[in-house]
Amino acid sequence: MDRIIFHSIYLNCGPDKAFEFFTINGHLEKWLTKVANIEPKTGGKYELFWNPDDKETDSTIGCKILAIAHGKFLCFEWKGPKQFKHFMNNVRPLTNVVAFFLPHQGGTEVHLLHTGWRDTTEWEEARQWFTKAWKNALSELQRYASETK
Repeated sequence: MDRIIFHSIYLNCGPDKAFEFFTINGHLEKWLTKVANIEPKTGGKYELFWNPDDKETDSTIGCKILAIAHGKFLCFEWKGPKQFKHFMNNVRPLTNVVAFFLPHQGGTEVHLLHTGWRDTTEWEEARQWFTKAWKNALSELQRYASETK
């Protein structure tokens, strides 16, 4: 069994704009998280906080951008929420998310790949949870992008 998560969506904007939805704090705070702290460069921070009053819980604190090419792709580390924190957030390497931004029919196809899942029951439970979470998040991104011109 492939232990990956893959989702693809279409956004009615160019790849540079789609890329900005993943790399500009203000955009991320509209569709994915409450507070974002992103440094869009290799080795830069990729920190998202769903509970800003408790930055150690339900966040990607400490996560870094592993590779970046403006308007083309973004690869960053990822951590799990509190129910998966005890095993997801203390391993090396962490799980990784790669987003590709491909021009398509006047807009952009965004392909999201989340890898690094281990082979245990609890890891599979986390993978299934994130499969739904990413689907919902990308639906929010489509909604937000359609309202943002």
